[in-house]
Amino acid sequence: MSDDEADPELLALLRQHLQGKLTLADEEPETGVLESAEYVYNNAIDVALDMRSCKNAAAGIYAQMCAKEYSPATWSAHELHPQTKDDSTVAFIFTMDLLNFSFWSEKPDAERFAVSYRDRRWTGYWSLVAALQRALDEGIPITDSHFWQDEEECTLDVLKHVFRSCTDEEMPLLKERLACLREAGTVLYEKYKCNPVNLLSAADGSAARLVNILARDFGCFRDEHRFDGRRKPIRILKRAQIFVADIWACFEGESHGEFRDIDKITMFADYRVPQMLNGMGCLAFSPPLDVAIRAKKDLPCGGSWEMQLRGCSIWCVELIRREIVRNHPEAKVNAILIDFFLYDTIKDIEAAGEESIPHHRTRSIWY
Repeated sequence: MSDDEADPELLALLRQHLQGKLTLADEEPETGVLESAEYVYNNAIDVALDMRSCKNAAAGIYAQMCAKEYSPATWSAHELHPQTKDDSTVAFIFTMDLLNFSFWSEKPDAERFAVSYRDRRWTGYWSLVAALQRALDEGIPITDSHFWQDEEECTLDVLKHVFRSCTDEEMPLLKERLACLREAGTVLYEKYKCNPVNLLSAADGSAARLVNILARDFGCFRDEHRFDGRRKPIRILKRAQIFVADIWACFEGESHGEFRDIDKITMFADYRVPQMLNGMGCLAFSPPLDVAIRAKKDLPCGGSWEMQLRGCSIWCVELIRREIVRNHPEAKVNAILIDFFLYDTIKDIEAAGEESIPHHRTRSIWY
């Protein structure tokens, strides 16, 4: 080939690039969650962000996180979270986040679902963690995917025993939780040699890739919904992302928790953080939505109101994160730590009986 002739391989690559078909081998994955959240924010009509309040919130949150020395190590400081740092811990966290959804109750605190463990009464998310720890203490292999697949051993009745309440109210969505365990057990058997650690190996150090693997292979992690006629689904992926975040926090960014792109993980869109953001003035609701939330009306899963609450919360926390980093470039803060901090704070406010608005009501497996 002379110097005047075009290189056919380069022409082919250029043609692929212009046609949008060229994917670089070393291209880093994206989850699409932040892109989805921005779309929801730009098209929301019932949820809005107050930018001045977001700036004020950023300053307050950063100051309080510094005062409390908030870091990934805070995760392991809770007495119920695993204290070991090995493969069994990964299995525990995977099980925990498979089932980390829908603990709210309309009953008074004394009558709601609760787990008695270590001489204390645990509700909400902590009831799940306490029940898992109690089951292991009793010799029930609740974190073993072989157990989940055994339809004679892992039955609905056994799950009712594992998650037995010290009140008359049963844990919500027990059948759905059993279905999540069954599906996950099957996928782990077929693709990952029955070991959640192999999910981490498949992700090859990428938090975003791990989220995408969970959403691709496990239907119960595929938290995607339609909104505003958009052809692409809106990706929220709350539990897939929180699994990555919990692994990162538990291992403090080392060993199994080492991810080069951990800052691609967004906040985890549930019903508590939107409540907190509204109380701080960052999120504003339209009068109809505000009335519905205060009346504790059911908001349909995947409905417009629910999607606006979840999408705008993700975008709001992202703007708060950007504001903190803009003012404090040295800050070691990401959306994960902000979410953990906001969740802990609203739970303290709830315990003190000082909530300014109830959380919204949506019963689903997604959060």
